[in-house]
Amino acid sequence: MSQLNQWISELQRMDIEQIQQTLQSYSQFGPLPGLLLPYIESFLPFLPLVLIIAANVNIYGFGFGFLYSWIGVTAGAICVFLICRSLGKNVKTRIQRRFPKSEKFFNWVERRGFTPLFLLACFPFTPSVIITVVSGLSKVPFHTFLLATMMGKAVMIFCISLISFDIANLLEEPWRIFVSITAVLVMWFGGKKLESRYQING
Repeated sequence: MSQLNQWISELQRMDIEQIQQTLQSYSQFGPLPGLLLPYIESFLPFLPLVLIIAANVNIYGFGFGFLYSWIGVTAGAICVFLICRSLGKNVKTRIQRRFPKSEKFFNWVERRGFTPLFLLACFPFTPSVIITVVSGLSKVPFHTFLLATMMGKAVMIFCISLISFDIANLLEEPWRIFVSITAVLVMWFGGKKLESRYQING
């Protein structure tokens, strides 16, 4: 346990080159390190997710680096959601009693559904673990959370991957930034349509 704490503490202080070296030192485990680090970040949000994703795409390549990061982040978020959902209403009631203003936040997430979850998942610096916990404790349907998280995290990781992959040439390829913005808009509209269709068919 002390060794794990030491490893986590070292990760917090690392830059992208040090994270890459750490991942490469575990290359004998194949894609597991690239999957595991983003997964752990879902439970320990103080870890540098942006640097982890950037390291993944520069080690495994753009395609696999994106895929491993997305699977790890999404799997971690689903696990946190299911843990919170299993805790039930008692925990939610305690939170609302201790923090009365939190009730408005719960109501906002439940009322708006897909849109806030998707948009918050798109941005790497939002407190995603808080959104996941609130979603798990609220009445948000699992399929809405899953759809918003999968698509939102895909946009976020795609944009970070696109910008951080071979970053030295970013200024010579400004189309990457345009593609990133377009991806956010396309995924948002597509997600809204999928959510509406699911609700109608359900």
